[in-house]
Amino acid sequence: MTTASAPSAPARAAAANAAPGASAKPPTPWLRQVRVQRVVLPILVAVVLIGLWQGLVTALKIPPFLVPSPARVAEVLWGDKALLFGALVTTLKITLFAFVCATVLGVLIAFAFVQSRLIETAFFPYAVLLQVTPIVAIAPLIIIWVKNPTASLVICATLVALFPIIANTTLGLRSVNPGLMSYFKLNRASRWQTLWRLRIPSALPYFFGGLRISSGLALIGAVVAEFVAGTGGTGTGLAYQILQSGYQLNIPRMFAALVLITVTGVLLFVLMAWLSKLALGGWHESEVSHD
Repeated sequence: MTTASAPSAPARAAAANAAPGASAKPPTPWLRQVRVQRVVLPILVAVVLIGLWQGLVTALKIPPFLVPSPARVAEVLWGDKALLFGALVTTLKITLFAFVCATVLGVLIAFAFVQSRLIETAFFPYAVLLQVTPIVAIAPLIIIWVKNPTASLVICATLVALFPIIANTTLGLRSVNPGLMSYFKLNRASRWQTLWRLRIPSALPYFFGGLRISSGLALIGAVVAEFVAGTGGTGTGLAYQILQSGYQLNIPRMFAALVLITVTGVLLFVLMAWLSKLALGGWHESEVSHD
């Protein structure tokens, strides 16, 4: 009777090296990766829409003073780049100032609300009042009361962008795990320790969600305020250029200014999403990649 000989050491090593490779998951194709699709698919949709726009304007022979073609808008955007990008800098400056002010004020107000239900009950309706009051209605008053044009525009944009920070941060500070809250109380944690070590980490996803909304609203508030100020002869932002283009029937320049506003809003949103990923990507399930 013969017995099977044991495999040699080199054979065992080769089998050990081959086993993981045999069971390893094949790499995901490039176009099926979620990260790639998030970039490629919106770009493809944009290319298709711009192509349809160009094709319809060309086929129907629509005059530029009604609807300019994308090629004409790009031509004006390049030809008037000094004027338009200078106006963009003005609008962006107002937007960023307002966004920073709204973020600081919103966080401080949310901290005050979470410290006492009485404070939140007494003052939260006034925060809602700021949100539902049309900025177009109060912007002329602010521009009259505040003599500095830039400061008045920043105040208007701040009022528009403030509420999402207050609402989201307050909700996040309230949305703590009851078990963890009981644990902190059991260990006699101070109000400051509870705020710093429990409430703030729990509120970060809500806070960054508020930043995404508020950044766009700050841009909208800046543009609306510039429209109001532009009718009075002040302000040189993109909204003022849109007004001037409308008076002069320079519709391609108007479209070019609208493109800059739209691209700026998208870039602000992407920046806030990147900051959220940077801050939460390593530990919170809302930003952990499941690719």
